[in-house]
Amino acid sequence: MPVRAEPPPLLFLDVDGTVLPYDGARLPSTPEGWDDWQSVSNPQLAKIGPGHGPRLLALPCVLMWATAWKDNANQVIAPLLGLPHLPVADLPEVPAELQAGALNWKTQALVHAAAGLPVIWIDDSITDTDRTWVSAQHQGQALLHRVDSTTGLISTDFVAVQDWTRLNL
Repeated sequence: MPVRAEPPPLLFLDVDGTVLPYDGARLPSTPEGWDDWQSVSNPQLAKIGPGHGPRLLALPCVLMWATAWKDNANQVIAPLLGLPHLPVADLPEVPAELQAGALNWKTQALVHAAAGLPVIWIDDSITDTDRTWVSAQHQGQALLHRVDSTTGLISTDFVAVQDWTRLNL
């Protein structure tokens, strides 16, 4: 088997709606509620699939958090998944209002962080606007994979990432 000449792709991983399915739950709208949402006492954490950690680690990628949880993802989510401490993408502050059809608040920062490397972004809020922008602005290969926020990551999502890496890298 030939040795891969370029570095493995970065895999930017969201938390809310991706690793942590909403399943009908709503995020609190206040900053105080947001802090509670990102704490170990959050009852939604029971919905995390502990089997996702080994499956994520088995992907031929460099895992990186791309979430408003920032380093709280390492403190709260990573241990539940059995993941090591992961790098955290430097993201702007979450806008007060998200506009439907607009470029995702993370998109530009993630393309900048990727610096032309192959990239996989798994998130529940990726749109065609993001795909078009990344296609025009990112110099490397990219997979923007949208996850259903009500279920979060499922087996078919892992298969899609594995298939893409096998075919494109």
